[in-house]
Amino acid sequence: MEPSTDPVEHEPAAPAARRDVSAKQPFAALSAWAERVDPGTHRRIKGLRLVTAYGLAAALGTLQDVTHGLPRNVSVGTLAAGFALWASVSEARTTRPESSRDLALLCAAAAFGAALYMCLAQPLLGLGHAGPELTLVTGAFLVGYLKRFGVLGAGLGSQIYIGQLMAYGAGLVIADLPTIAIAGVIAMLASIVPRLLSGPAERPAVVAALSPGPPPVPGRPSPEFVMGLQAAAGALVVVALNAWMGIEESAWAITACTYVVAGSATGTVQRVRRRIIGTLVGVPLALICLPIAEHAPLVIWFAAALAMIVYAMALPERYDIACGAFAFTLIVTLAVSGVHSIPFLAARAWETLIGGVLGLLAAMFIFPLRLREA
Repeated sequence: MEPSTDPVEHEPAAPAARRDVSAKQPFAALSAWAERVDPGTHRRIKGLRLVTAYGLAAALGTLQDVTHGLPRNVSVGTLAAGFALWASVSEARTTRPESSRDLALLCAAAAFGAALYMCLAQPLLGLGHAGPELTLVTGAFLVGYLKRFGVLGAGLGSQIYIGQLMAYGAGLVIADLPTIAIAGVIAMLASIVPRLLSGPAERPAVVAALSPGPPPVPGRPSPEFVMGLQAAAGALVVVALNAWMGIEESAWAITACTYVVAGSATGTVQRVRRRIIGTLVGVPLALICLPIAEHAPLVIWFAAALAMIVYAMALPERYDIACGAFAFTLIVTLAVSGVHSIPFLAARAWETLIGGVLGLLAAMFIFPLRLREA
C-alpha cells in the first residue's frame, strides 16, 4: 500500500496543535525569563543552596540526639532552618573561605538576636501585650545602621532582626537559651556545607536591601543612621497600633517597614511599590493552593522550593517578583504546618501594605535622603 500523499493526513489536527503550542508557551516564557535574569545559572545555584541549607538544618534539628534534654518543646529545626536560610541570603562573597566565615558570623548574629529578644521580652511584658515587640524596633534600627560596615555589616543587622523575629514568633523565654545555641551551631553547619559544594559556580550579586547608603552630607547624620532611624520609627508606630487596637500579625508589618527603607526617598517609594505589588500577587496565589497543601503537602513543599529559587534569582533586580515568591512560600508553608485560617494568612497582604506605607512616610519626613548627582 502506497503512503498517502494527502497533506491533511500528515498534519496534526488544528486543535491538537494549538493545545501543544499553548502548553509549551508558559514553559518557554519561564525559561526565557530565567536565562535573561540569570544567564550563567549563578543565582539558580544560590537558590538551590538556600533550599538545601533550609532542609539540612530542619532535618538535623529533628534528630533525637539533638533535642534530648532541652528544657522545653521548642522546634530546634525550625529555628536552625530560619537562621541558615537567611544567612545564605545575606552572604555575598566569592571565595569559599570568606563565604564560610561570613555564614558562621551571620548564623551567630541570628542566635544573638534571638537571645537578645529573650532577655528583653520578659521585662517589656509589663507594658502590655505589644511590649515585647519593642525589641523588634531595636532590630529594625540595626538593619539600617549596620550598613555602614559594608555588606557583612548589613547582613549582621538583618540577621539580628531575623533572630529577634523568630524568637518572637516562637514565644521563646530565657530557659530556651540552650535551644538557641544548638540551633545556631546547626545553622552554621547547614549553611556552610552547601556553600562549599557550590564553590566557584556562584557569582554573588549585592542585594539592594543590603547595599550601603548614599555618601554622607556634611552637617547631617550619616545616611545609615537615618535609614535605621526611619525603619525604627515605622516599627514603633506599628507597635503603638498593635497596643491600641490589636493587629493580627503585627510582626509582618514591622518587617515590611524595616526592609522597604532604601538609601533615598525615591528608592523607598520604588521598594514599597514593588513589595506591595509582589505580595498582592503571591498571597492570593498561595491561598488558591491551600487545598493542595492539605491533601498533597509534598507537592506544596516542592512548589515552595521552586519559589525560593525564583526568590534568589529575582532578589537583586526584581524586588517585586522576589516579594511575591517569598509571600507564596510563607503562606503555603504555614498552611502545610497546620495554619488554615484564611483571615490570618490573608493578613500578610494588608499588613505588608500598612508596613510599606509607614516605611514610606518615615523615609519622606524623617531626615529624607536624596541621591546626589555625580
